[in-house]
Amino acid sequence: MGLLTAVAWTVAALAGVYLLSLWLAGGGLRRAKVTRFPAAIVFAHPALAVSALVCYAAALATGSRALAWAAFAGLAVAALLGFAMFTRWLGDGRHQVAGRGFPALAVTLHGLAGVTAFTLVFLTASAALVF
Repeated sequence: MGLLTAVAWTVAALAGVYLLSLWLAGGGLRRAKVTRFPAAIVFAHPALAVSALVCYAAALATGSRALAWAAFAGLAVAALLGFAMFTRWLGDGRHQVAGRGFPALAVTLHGLAGVTAFTLVFLTASAALVF
């Protein structure tokens, strides 16, 4: 299950890096006060996900359920922030990022891979033993 989780998390991360690069290239930081995606949320989302990934890798290496639950908690907060950005993206002007749009395929791939990783981390943390 650890390998499958790593694959899902990697796909989510790659799609997320692509979306972040589009946001930055579209002037996301320059327009932070008027954008639909506040910079604090945009940067907290991946920071929490990466922190959770570090906890998850440590949980797999040590077999610690506490670290697995810490990874799940961090990923849960990252998922809530991601959901907040997704709902803003669905609102009016959903495809407008400084004149360019977010590709729906990348957003969908990022979300589905993220939900898959979230579910697998939960299952790992719930297991009697973490490996």
